[in-house]
Amino acid sequence: MKNSTIVYPTSANPPTWGHADIMMRAAKKFDRLLWVVGVNPHKPASPFSTEDKKQMLQAYVDYYQLKNVEIHHYAGAVANFAQEQKAQFLLRGLRNTTDFQMELEMAAGNRGIQKNLETICLFSKPHFATISSSLVRELAMLGEKIDQYVLPELVPLIQKKLQS
Repeated sequence: MKNSTIVYPTSANPPTWGHADIMMRAAKKFDRLLWVVGVNPHKPASPFSTEDKKQMLQAYVDYYQLKNVEIHHYAGAVANFAQEQKAQFLLRGLRNTTDFQMELEMAAGNRGIQKNLETICLFSKPHFATISSSLVRELAMLGEKIDQYVLPELVPLIQKKLQS
């Protein structure tokens, strides 16, 4: 979309190929994509720092060689971040009906904060639909291979954080 900015918030705990695929596909459709590490004080503490998460997101951006994607972090309502950045859209990925219900509720909340902010959802590709950050964390903690779920260069960082 011409002159468009979309915000893709994620907890990225860690980011998977599924997250990256949604980001890459949207980056091809919008002029500017802001991939945002959301800081949610109500979620349990992450083994990954905000800087770790930003580094991992940037690795995917570099992998896909995308020039229109910026990495940010934000604490608070992502709708306010979107307004500050003059973004017209929020991007969300859907894997299943559970995701749909949660995203529908979030879209209503974000719309309540910023009336002109539209939420756009992309469906996961089928082979990414069963991948989750929690699955990756669990496998990594068990010492199992995770390189099919995440960018291989991120595996050492993920294993270090989860096996220490």
